[in-house]
Amino acid sequence: MSQRQNISSGSSREPVLGYSRAVRVGNQVVVAGTTAGSAAGAVGGSDAAAQAREIFLRIEKALTEAGGGFADVIRTRIYLTNIADFDAVGAVHGEIFGDIRPVTAVVEVGALAAEDLLVEIEADAFLQ
Repeated sequence: MSQRQNISSGSSREPVLGYSRAVRVGNQVVVAGTTAGSAAGAVGGSDAAAQAREIFLRIEKALTEAGGGFADVIRTRIYLTNIADFDAVGAVHGEIFGDIRPVTAVVEVGALAAEDLLVEIEADAFLQ
């Protein structure tokens, strides 16, 4: 069995809720649902694209710690509290993954963990 590497974002919620920002087992890395949340409120405010940019910075940090990067991502999942933000958030996704082209899903959800969060993104990667 491959050794497991838990990757923390440093969030105080991780030990309380019992989760990691990402987990690597063998060549597979799974990045948890990631938001732009902070103690001062959502990074990016009420701009879904700005929140997505912050989220991708956080995802990139986790992937790097796991030994990978965006080029290794094979799947993303995007959760929006307002599907009208689809094009704006999709454009940010396209900036990151234009030539990589992982499979993705975009769904509208009723709410995220805090009222000011507009976007949550998950990523799965396979390291070569």
